[in-house]
Amino acid sequence: MKSMKKEVLFSKEVISGRIRSLADEISRDYAGGELIVIGVLKGAFIFMADLIRSLQIPCMVDFAQLASYGSGSVSSGNVAIKKDIGLPIAGKDVLIVEDIVDTGLTLSFLVKTLKERSPRSLKVCVFLDKKMRRKVPFTADYTGFTIDDGFVVGYGLDFNEQARFLPDVYVIKE
Repeated sequence: MKSMKKEVLFSKEVISGRIRSLADEISRDYAGGELIVIGVLKGAFIFMADLIRSLQIPCMVDFAQLASYGSGSVSSGNVAIKKDIGLPIAGKDVLIVEDIVDTGLTLSFLVKTLKERSPRSLKVCVFLDKKMRRKVPFTADYTGFTIDDGFVVGYGLDFNEQARFLPDVYVIKE
């Protein structure tokens, strides 16, 4: 990781401002209610923590972990739940929080799976959106930033479990 060239894409100050805006929008949309926020492990945990601390509404928290099986860095499109949520969501307002959406396969699978559990509402908030990498149609309800097709690390995003701790988001340069 140290030998890789990286360039700041979003500073911690820019990230913080965008999260406050997202939290204000989510708080308005769910005013008077209570929200179940489901973070997708591992990458979303920092974004989710900052997001829920900025909400002005009560929320409960849970986590799911998914795996997409394929060879190397290429997804096969087969997604499985490694860790399921523990909270019942039937009749509840649910917000999935994810670090990045690219192909759309993982989030489409999770949304379909959770909708089968009859929540009152189900929306998705993503930190980063790589629209140009979609393999299936998918649009998040709340998006932090839309980015081009580059490899990013920091702020929860990793490269081989490295660089999650970085406070800014960096794009890796060849």
